[in-house]
Amino acid sequence: MSATADHAEERTNPAARLGFEPGQVVQEIGYDDDVEQELREGIESVIGQDLVDEDYDDVADVVLLWFREDDGDLTDALVDAIGLIDEGAPVWLLTPKTGRDGYVEPSDINEAAQTAGLSQTKSINAGKDWTGSRLVTPKAAKSGKR
Repeated sequence: MSATADHAEERTNPAARLGFEPGQVVQEIGYDDDVEQELREGIESVIGQDLVDEDYDDVADVVLLWFREDDGDLTDALVDAIGLIDEGAPVWLLTPKTGRDGYVEPSDINEAAQTAGLSQTKSINAGKDWTGSRLVTPKAAKSGKR
């Protein structure tokens, strides 16, 4: 694909901006009626398969975590998500945008991510009502290197 085609896909498929790749197993947590369906479909288009749900019992390549303010404790949700992926794999935390029901303060996201041992590497507009934060574990910390 040419660079021009890549840029065109990024504009038309929001999943292209998130770095998903064909063949990846993406585990989705927190699905509800309010999620960004276009983003979900775009991810499935890129990876070439359906997203797997919370009952998936193997290691995923990426976790897609939809989280709203009233969904419980964000730190706990992030710690649980880390347990579903390999070292260095990303967790995409998707939260409602400012002014939307379930909005989560950026400072709360930052604090929960740090407490869970994650670093935020990227933030994106994930659709009309959602913002995405790419969170990763520091590789040296998980591999036991000192």
